[in-house]
Amino acid sequence: MIKILDGSLQIHIFYENRESAYEDNICITIKEDCPDGERLFRAAETNIFITAAEACELAKALNSAAQCSMQNS
Repeated sequence: MIKILDGSLQIHIFYENRESAYEDNICITIKEDCPDGERLFRAAETNIFITAAEACELAKALNSAAQCSMQNS
């Protein structure tokens, strides 16, 4: 689990074996532990299912942005 925004946003990413019949079987669960007025999402917990290819694209984009940030710091 990854905690960001001072721990108020928790991200859990995992392979959902029960959904293995579908291509979008990688789940990104986002939980928010903050008052309703401060939420980024409508619900306290949001699940997003993506494909392996989309997960790879997301990982590449995050790594690229992190590399740029580290080089400019």
